[in-house]
Amino acid sequence: MNKQVQCYGIYLHPQFGKIYAYETDGFGNYCLMDDANVPSLLSMPYLGYCKKEDTLYQHTRSFILSHHNPYYYQGTCASGIGSPHTPKNYIWHIALSMQGLTGTKEEAKKMINLILETSNNEGLCHEGFNKDEPSEYTRSWFAWANSLFAELVYQTYFVK
Repeated sequence: MNKQVQCYGIYLHPQFGKIYAYETDGFGNYCLMDDANVPSLLSMPYLGYCKKEDTLYQHTRSFILSHHNPYYYQGTCASGIGSPHTPKNYIWHIALSMQGLTGTKEEAKKMINLILETSNNEGLCHEGFNKDEPSEYTRSWFAWANSLFAELVYQTYFVK
């Protein structure tokens, strides 16, 4: 499968260079995006597909954490990846945790603080929240997001 991904799943982006496509039909057509859920392009190192220092992954990461990804939202309270499965402009705590887990220690700490700031003082992660108004959210608690957040905190502060 890796051979097919390397052959058909890489797109030459005019700004970012070679990046992984979210989807391809193998005939030269590509869907360039990423979704907040896991598995995702952002989660590739977390899932063991590549190293987070890998150049192709870093180019892909730069793409998906930019306005070129149609599900990357920038707001007054937060920026991050959302999903076609929740309202437009809603960022997922899962994606913020994954951004921290696949980034630098400094970025991980930033994501922890951002998640705490956007959890509506409830002590629980939501599915998605409005980039401009975190008190607007889907799911009052989301076990998967809470679990990834716990792993992010553990990896950031307790694993060397």
